[in-house]
Amino acid sequence: MLNDTPSALLPVYATFPLRAASGHGSWLVDEDGQEWLDAYGGHAVATCGHSHPDVVRAIADQAARLLFYSTAVPHAGRERLAEALIARAPAPLAKVFFCNSGAEANENLLGLARRKTGRQGVVTLRGGWHGRTVATLACTDGAKYEAGASRAGMPLSRKVPLNDIAALDAAIDDTIAAVLIEPVQGFNGARTCTPEFLQAARHLCTARGAKLLFDEVQCGTGRTGRFTAAEYFGVTPDALSLAKGLAAGLPIGAVLAADSLVDDIQLGDLGSTFGGGPVPCAAALANLEVMDREGLLENTRTVGGTLACKCAGLPAVKAVHGRGFLLGLELDRPAAGVQRALWERRILTGTSTDANTLRLLPPLSFSADEAAMLFEAIRVVLA
Repeated sequence: MLNDTPSALLPVYATFPLRAASGHGSWLVDEDGQEWLDAYGGHAVATCGHSHPDVVRAIADQAARLLFYSTAVPHAGRERLAEALIARAPAPLAKVFFCNSGAEANENLLGLARRKTGRQGVVTLRGGWHGRTVATLACTDGAKYEAGASRAGMPLSRKVPLNDIAALDAAIDDTIAAVLIEPVQGFNGARTCTPEFLQAARHLCTARGAKLLFDEVQCGTGRTGRFTAAEYFGVTPDALSLAKGLAAGLPIGAVLAADSLVDDIQLGDLGSTFGGGPVPCAAALANLEVMDREGLLENTRTVGGTLACKCAGLPAVKAVHGRGFLLGLELDRPAAGVQRALWERRILTGTSTDANTLRLLPPLSFSADEAAMLFEAIRVVLA
């Protein structure tokens, strides 16, 4: 039951119709004790499910030993997490910088590219979403986001249509420091780059001295069924960003970079007081261990693939976009009404910047039975 009492919080978020009291696996429990099937995952954050006991235990154990110290002090957990990420990332990504969010990670991607190339311009894609810091607002598609960047005096990126190789070719000149791409666009309803487009981006960046950057804040950390979405396309960027699901619910962001981008970095060139703190690193390491032990990448490919195929067979679904558990159902009607009808069945889903696309971002532990339950609810609502 929602509380209508005035709040001291700024009213900047559109909220779901429940007040969450607890969570377990793919389920949220509201203040009235009712369970809600979570096919949204808190913006793709609940990687191994809500409050997985191994993650909770790792957080508690680390907090009891050392809650925090700044990056002025080395910490073994930070070093282990960096090694674990590089072990899972495609070569030649070899170095890690930790921060606190996806926007920060993307901001640092852009800063590294500008620093290395001595250029300022950036090319991004229509439909792209990269964050709410000034530099990332300039790269995010949408008039209100671009207006925020312009008010701060930040030049806007050159935006080209998704999968338009000719437009990308025309946009990259000797003023461009970087091309920043979500291989699978999150907020735009899981629209996916073609392998040919990403291969062209890699070739053009290499030939013209620009850096290729992948924003994997939403599509990374296993959400597509591979640890990085880049692995699906056979294209490795000069750097990529991770955040959202990396620590299973605690704030963390990471830049994974090739040596060629950061080989001249020196003390003080980057910094973050809280980046790679002991507790978020412990949560992330536990999250990665759960992903491995419980086979969550395989589960994401298998269950997500089955769900996508079944949804594609519904008459009201014009197309299914995305991979794994980053799916966009392009409907023959506005998605907001479908989302509200699913709320009535205590099921959470997301919408997107495309008004007719329903977004599905469940935990990677989403079971076949839970997927079947979600599909049946979608089928009934659309019928």
